[in-house]
Amino acid sequence: MPKMNNRKRKNIQKKPDFQPLLKRIGVSFKDEKLLMKAFTHSSYVNEHRAKPFEDNERLEFLGDAVLELTVSKYLFEQYPKMSEGDLTKLRAAIVCEPSLVQFAEDLSFGSFILLGKGEEMTGGRTRPALLADVFEAFIGALYLDQGIETVNVILKKVVFPKISEGAFSHVMDYKSQLQEFVQRGGQQAVEYKIIEEKGPAHNREFVSKVMLADQELGIGIGKSKKEAEQKAAEEALRHLRK
Repeated sequence: MPKMNNRKRKNIQKKPDFQPLLKRIGVSFKDEKLLMKAFTHSSYVNEHRAKPFEDNERLEFLGDAVLELTVSKYLFEQYPKMSEGDLTKLRAAIVCEPSLVQFAEDLSFGSFILLGKGEEMTGGRTRPALLADVFEAFIGALYLDQGIETVNVILKKVVFPKISEGAFSHVMDYKSQLQEFVQRGGQQAVEYKIIEEKGPAHNREFVSKVMLADQELGIGIGKSKKEAEQKAAEEALRHLRK
C-alpha cells in the first residue's frame, strides 16, 4: 500500500513557483489560491478529484470580459478620431486567440500550467487555445485580487506597447487605404518621409509626413516609423474624404 501512495504522489505536479514571474511583472497576489486556479487546467482537476483543485474556466470567462473593457477604454482614449467600426476591428485583433497566445508566451505562462498527464503528453503546454485561456484566466484572477488598476499595470507592460508599436496595424492599414483612394482618382503613388526624430533612445518619437506630388496630405507621430506613417496616412484620409 505505501508504494501505491508514493506512485499517486508522483502523479501530482509540484506547485509552480510563481515568485519569479510576479517579480518580473511587478505584481503580488493577496489570495494565492486565485493565482493557482488561473493556471490549473481542467485535465489536472479531472485526474485529482480527491484533492480540492478548481480549474480556470470560470476565471477565463471573467478575464475575457475584463480584457474587452480595458482594451476598449485604452483604444477609446488613445484614438479619439477613430470610428466605432475601426475601433471594433482593432480590439478584435488584440483580444483574438493568436494575440493572447503571444502575450502568454511573452510571459512564459506555459511553464506554470498544471496539466493532466494526457494533456501534458500531447503537448498541451504549448497548445494555442490553452495558452490563450490561461492568459484570460490570469487577467480574471488579477482583477478579483487587485482590481482594474492593477490589470492596467500589466496591460501597459505586455499589451498596450504592442498596439502603439503598430503590431496590429495590418488591421487598420491606413497606408493601403490611402494608396487605394488616390489610385481611384487616377493619381500617382504617395510618398512618406520621416521629417523629425525626437526624444531619448529608449523613448524615441518619429514624425512622418505623407506627400502626393508636391502636396502635403498629412503628418503623423509615433513610437516607430511604421506607426508614424500609419498616423500620417490616417490624417490624410480624413482630409481627403471631407
